[in-house]
Amino acid sequence: MTEFSVLSRLLAATAVLLAVTGCASNDAAKNGGDPYENMNRKFYTFNDTLDKHFVEPVAKKYAQYTPDPVRNGITNFFDNTGYLNTIANDLLQGKFTQTASDSGRFLVNSTIGVGGLFDPATSMGLKQHNEDLGQTFGKWGAKEGAYLMLPLMGPSSFRDIGSPVMDMFLNPLTYFASVVTIPAGVVSAVNTRANLLDATRIRDQAALDPYTFVREAWRQQREYDIYDGNPPGDGYEDYIEGQGDAAVLRVY
Repeated sequence: MTEFSVLSRLLAATAVLLAVTGCASNDAAKNGGDPYENMNRKFYTFNDTLDKHFVEPVAKKYAQYTPDPVRNGITNFFDNTGYLNTIANDLLQGKFTQTASDSGRFLVNSTIGVGGLFDPATSMGLKQHNEDLGQTFGKWGAKEGAYLMLPLMGPSSFRDIGSPVMDMFLNPLTYFASVVTIPAGVVSAVNTRANLLDATRIRDQAALDPYTFVREAWRQQREYDIYDGNPPGDGYEDYIEGQGDAAVLRVY
């Protein structure tokens, strides 16, 4: 089976998900968008416990002993390897000017930037964007549906649940042997967690109920992303004003 046929089947399956999401959103709306809150809270506790006792301590040691230039290079590399997903979703959303810009960014950083370790594209005016399948569905009119807290992965929803799958299929590292992909995935996870140490510290200090804080911060950020920074109404701005410095938390 070719990569194209796999991706085609993925898109066909997620088209069905769009219809399901429309139905699920009605039930979700009756429960504040979180009809599975009891289950979600259990998964949140599991994720949080794993993070506090294993992932966060490893990330702190990593941040302590890894020089900033090295961490920046690692961040750039993994951002670049995942950028084909952004380009594909640019196309699906009809953002053709952004598709050209992001394709140029990927090409420049993959070549002049030594496989993405450096980011010369930004200095050339090729701005970095973040697009995924959930944002594409949002652009197409899909509602969020039920909020989900996924084990090991974090916040999601019926609309967004297919995003990691598409991201995986479009990431070149997926097609290397497991002796490459598994260590690369571990390094990427630890590096990402290290980059979020300050943000999660703000979350823990600011939120009386971290679960609710994470859920609402994630929802607001998704709306902000879907509408490219200009969501309808004043919801996002009101949320930022209400949360103050805590609103810098971006949940992945």
